[in-house]
Amino acid sequence: MHFDFAIVGAGYAGSVLAERLASQSGKKVLLIDKRPHIGGNAYDYYNEDGILIHLYGPHIFHTNSPDVFAYLSQFTEWRPYEHRVLASVDGKLLPIPINLDTVNKLYGYNFTSEELEEYFKTVGEQVDKIRTSEDVVVSQVGRDLYEKFFRGYTRKQWGLDPSELDKMVTSRIPTRTNRDDRYFTDQYQYMPLHGYTKMFEKMLDNPNIQLMLSTDFREVKETLSYDQLIYTGPVDEYFDHCFGKLPYRSLRFEHKTVDTEQYQPVAVVNYPNDNAYTRITEYKYLTGQEHPKTSITFEYPQAEGDPYYPIPKPENAELYQRYKQLADQQPNVHFVGRLGTYRYYNMDQVVAQALTLYKKLIGAESLEDVVGSKEKELAR
Repeated sequence: MHFDFAIVGAGYAGSVLAERLASQSGKKVLLIDKRPHIGGNAYDYYNEDGILIHLYGPHIFHTNSPDVFAYLSQFTEWRPYEHRVLASVDGKLLPIPINLDTVNKLYGYNFTSEELEEYFKTVGEQVDKIRTSEDVVVSQVGRDLYEKFFRGYTRKQWGLDPSELDKMVTSRIPTRTNRDDRYFTDQYQYMPLHGYTKMFEKMLDNPNIQLMLSTDFREVKETLSYDQLIYTGPVDEYFDHCFGKLPYRSLRFEHKTVDTEQYQPVAVVNYPNDNAYTRITEYKYLTGQEHPKTSITFEYPQAEGDPYYPIPKPENAELYQRYKQLADQQPNVHFVGRLGTYRYYNMDQVVAQALTLYKKLIGAESLEDVVGSKEKELAR
């Protein structure tokens, strides 16, 4: 059978493009994935105890984009959810991102917001040019808070000292002088009411979309017939690592069900200390599910395994640019998504990137034309 588009990867990027091409443009789409399921890393399922868990660690949806929210709202109802994270530091559980309560509880101070601002000015280190993740934090909050909250966590997460990592890693985490303990401050903070997998199922429920799971594209590509290819896998893999491998960090997840209704006071507790794991997630906070037991996941960063996080170092960015030049020369092949563009994107950013590529493919004027104004009204 001949397809208008073959799409490699059934995560956000691939699924959004498959849905739009099939439903809005009437294109015949073949969607291929190595894994036995759709949804990419956002895949969730009910474990043997009947608790909805995220197989690949916590996925929390948040966005400031009305377009992205309107688009996904066509495939799911939502549950309002504001994410909160605590860090285990000096035997206490303290809010992260660092805020007024973090500092007061850690040191036994009684600062006001204004006093905390002054305090940060006195402990913050002068850094002439902010280049690394260490520079970002020590310039904002000083050496002690950096050591306690960031250095150990970052070393475990990335296998590198923050002084070796691009500033973007810790720039993602704000520092606050008020008591706002939400991890994100985006306008739209929700979880799919029935889970991510249900949302993806609805997205891909179209006779124009044919799914091919548990399939390695490289093993079947010679047998396929299609006009254009959308590739969301690792860009270096597409080119058989001809310039060498792009470095990624991977993760190992240890899932456990505990015979208690609640295990920890918030969804995620970070461990920036000597534990081998970086964080523990308890899913019932995310899903709102009621159950006499609870499920938790320990997260262990590692060098080998599925590619999760592109490692942001200048030499890796240079290597990616070499692959990008090759990618740009491929006729009728489009690279998109976290792995296809070697960028650490949040879920909403991948959706926006995919909608933008669809807009380009069909020559639409704006994202609103791609999402549809009726759906946009729903999000308001």
